[in-house]
Parts: sequence; C-alpha cells; structure tokens
Amino acid sequence: MSWIEILDNDVHYVEAGDGPTMVFLHGMSSCAEAWWQQFEHFAQTHHVIAYDSVNHGHSSNSPRDTEETDRTDELEAFLAAREIDKPILAGNSMGGATILRWAARHPGDAAALIVSGMGVAEPGAPAFRTVKPLDPDTLFLPIGESLTQRLRDERPRMFERYLRIRSTATRIEFMRHPRSRNSRTIEETKDIAETIGAVTSPMLVIVGALDPLVPNAQRLHGLVGHSNYAEIPDSPHNVYYETARQWNEIVSEFLNAEPPTRPRA
Repeated sequence: MSWIEILDNDVHYVEAGDGPTMVFLHGMSSCAEAWWQQFEHFAQTHHVIAYDSVNHGHSSNSPRDTEETDRTDELEAFLAAREIDKPILAGNSMGGATILRWAARHPGDAAALIVSGMGVAEPGAPAFRTVKPLDPDTLFLPIGESLTQRLRDERPRMFERYLRIRSTATRIEFMRHPRSRNSRTIEETKDIAETIGAVTSPMLVIVGALDPLVPNAQRLHGLVGHSNYAEIPDSPHNVYYETARQWNEIVSEFLNAEPPTRPRA
C-alpha cells in the first residue's frame, strides 16, 4: 500500500509487476482493490497500478463545502507524478468515463484505452446519477445492479468481498455528505460525443450484455471508428469483477494485437 500527494489530496494506490504500465480506474463507490483479479492476471506481463480516486477507498475526502476534484485532472496529475507518459488505461463505469475525457484531451497519448461498462449517452439523456445522502445506519454500501443475483447465490464469498473492500470510512463519509459534482467534469461530459471521435489511440470498448449501458457502449464504438467492441454474455455492469476471466482474456487479446508499448523507466 502506498500514498501520493496530488492536487492537495492524499491518494492511495497499489501496484505490482513489471513491463508496460497499465493503470486501472475504478467505478463510482468502488476502489483500487476491486481490480485484484486483473492484478493477478496482468502483473505477469505488465506493471499494473490502480489508485483510489478522492472520496473513495483509502484516499482522503475532499472538503464538504467545495466541488469534487475533476477526476480527469486527478488522472493527469497521477500520471505526471509517477512519470507515466504512454499509459495503457483501463477503467470501468466512472473510471471509463474518466478515460474518455482524458482521451479527448490527449487524443493520441495512450498506448491503449480499455473502456469498460461505459459509453456515450444519447443526446438529452442524463449523464450522471444523483447521489442521495446515505442513512446513518448503513455500513455496507448498496450496489444496485452492478453484480447479479447469480453471483450472490453461486459465489457468495466473491459477492461479500466486493461489499467489504469498497465500504471504507472515506466512501461512507462522502455518501453521508455528498459533494457537488465538478463543473469541468459536467462540461466535458456534455461535449464528449463531439470530441471523442478525434481519438487516435487504440481503443477497446467492453461491456456486459446485461449492463443497461450497452447502447451507450455501442454508440461509443460507432463514434470511434477504429475501436474494437466486445460484449460478454450474461454479465452485469461490473463485468471486470463478476466475469473476470473472460474480461481478462479479451483485454489480453486486444493488447497482444497492438504494437509493443514503452516499459516504465
């Protein structure tokens, strides 16, 4: 476990392996440790690293009376602090949205982009979920349809593990006192359908077939003409977690088809 100071926040991260650098970005209310199955797989060939975004995991909370940090600014600051200049970026849900905004700012600067459980909303559709204050008695954060009832029935330990690793004091504090969303995040998200088509970095769009965001993922694939698209059957929003083996295999095949990336210094 390690921490780094970026944008006045104390950010927790985990890393393993050696080789081309692969940065994992978690979803809303999740955490870096949720990528443990990807760490086991990709650390054999890559330097894998994942951090807890502000107000998540073991990172610090932002002040209650200010906007949240823009997560794309946070990603830029993290990459700069770790001197990572040609990353493979992989993110699910909120993490995938952060990658899209980063890619719009840096159209050709990634070795590869893996956008999971995310896409581009149709015009006029809401781009963000409203965060309602959490009641004072809840300790394990609800997950909605992020995982299936099948996982809960057949692999209860995996289901419970996800609840435990994400329900940290940092995240519970935020959920009981939600901060306002960053204004730059809102503006860049509104423009993403117009800006994402300029991206030249290799991109894989991967989504679970049960995910309500399948139409958004398909729309993203259409906007980025050179992108690859994969849909994993019987898989939910958190496809990387529930069907990790299939997710890892698809991502590995995509990365192996791309030109070699620059190893970390």
